[in-house]
Amino acid sequence: MDNPTPGTLNWRLSAHPITLVTFLAFRAASLLIYLLGGLIFTTNFVLIFIITILLLAADFYYLKNIAGRRLVGLRWWNEVNPQTGDSHWVFESAPQPNEPGGKLVNATDKRFFWLALYCQPALWAALAIVALARLRFIWLTLVAIALVLTVTNTLAFSRCDRFSQASGLMGSGLYSASLARNVGGALVSRLFNR
Repeated sequence: MDNPTPGTLNWRLSAHPITLVTFLAFRAASLLIYLLGGLIFTTNFVLIFIITILLLAADFYYLKNIAGRRLVGLRWWNEVNPQTGDSHWVFESAPQPNEPGGKLVNATDKRFFWLALYCQPALWAALAIVALARLRFIWLTLVAIALVLTVTNTLAFSRCDRFSQASGLMGSGLYSASLARNVGGALVSRLFNR
């Protein structure tokens, strides 16, 4: 284990270990409070609900605005046109390695990011099935909120990654960043220089 291979799931190989550990801590904390809160801390559903929601919100914000950008070079947001009220998803990616100012994404960061991104909604979906099977509908509301937040981030980052790969192929070596917009179902790509 003296020379671990790049991409190994070892946080010490991360290019941004503090960001990675914080990202994983937020991802795990909401699940742990939901699962163990009633057994260890309290049987008060309202307290567990509030703490879990706060942790899910912190995870959503941290993943969307900090971890995604630092670990895999991706970011997304939603814009609303004030005149029409139409909503547009905007996807941004860091410059590709073959572009000016581009860096290679650390393989360990990338593996941790995508694994945690896809595993958490799957775990919440399993918890939804458990809540339904045990007829605990009040707990199902908390799981539904968790699913909405985690699935939104998962879908947005998946789209962002797909559009960054397409934009990187279209403008390789020409621009320093990529931006893609999903306007009313039709995809419009454009590249911009920062």
